[in-house]
Amino acid sequence: MATFKIDEYAHLDSVIHRWEPRSKLVALVVLIFAFAFVEKLVLLPGMVAVTVALFALSRLPLPFLRSRLRYPGLFLLGIVLLLPWFSGSTVLWQWGWLTLRQEGTLAVLLIACRFLCIITVVLVLLGTIPFLTTIKAMRALGLPPVMADMMLLTYRYLFDVANNLATMRQAMRLRGFGQGARYQQRRRRLWFVPDGRDLRLLASLTGTLFIRSYEQSERVYKAMRLRGYGQRQPQSFTAAALPSANPYFEAPWNAIATIITLLIAATFFVAQLWS
Repeated sequence: MATFKIDEYAHLDSVIHRWEPRSKLVALVVLIFAFAFVEKLVLLPGMVAVTVALFALSRLPLPFLRSRLRYPGLFLLGIVLLLPWFSGSTVLWQWGWLTLRQEGTLAVLLIACRFLCIITVVLVLLGTIPFLTTIKAMRALGLPPVMADMMLLTYRYLFDVANNLATMRQAMRLRGFGQGARYQQRRRRLWFVPDGRDLRLLASLTGTLFIRSYEQSERVYKAMRLRGYGQRQPQSFTAAALPSANPYFEAPWNAIATIITLLIAATFFVAQLWS
């Protein structure tokens, strides 16, 4: 459950938490695009320094970052393991048919730094604001009501899907799945591959979960339609707006933080173009 709860530390008190949501959303999204634009290795230390400073100012705990990087890191792991050995022509090290290439190694360094920095900034953005406030900030910046409501419903029902999966896995364990001595012995091997029976059970579990989720979405849709959602005057779940006062006059920190972040993003854009 905690894996899905992206805003569990939104109650903390830090300068990033006190940053007005609309200003923070705009500034950090621009910074994310600036990071994605970087292709020069010389800019990577500055990008890492900015990311570390943002995370430190947010006062988010390090285990929060590690747990959220675990699953996205699996995609990065495939690139790290393959690219240095197959991309490029300059050989750095060779042992038999195994060849470490310079171009692939530099590409992995660039991809890994950009990936980690972008994911960390996204976690700082979403982890320091309650999720509903984030959706309201998007609405205030022009996000269509239907898209805002779909994002809110998707986030809400991720928890229900996780609960259904946990219940079904517990039921399988109570019926003996994965509890035999032979199964535990196979799991301790370096390369564990489920047998045909295990794969059939896992496929049935996945299919049942998809069917239950689809049926629940149908029930939610019909309930919303019966309550008038989507009629002449649609009432959005996120219709309540943020405070209407200009955030730049509420606290000087909002303007200062926004301007500094945008200047940093512009610096990366300009450095990439001119370097």
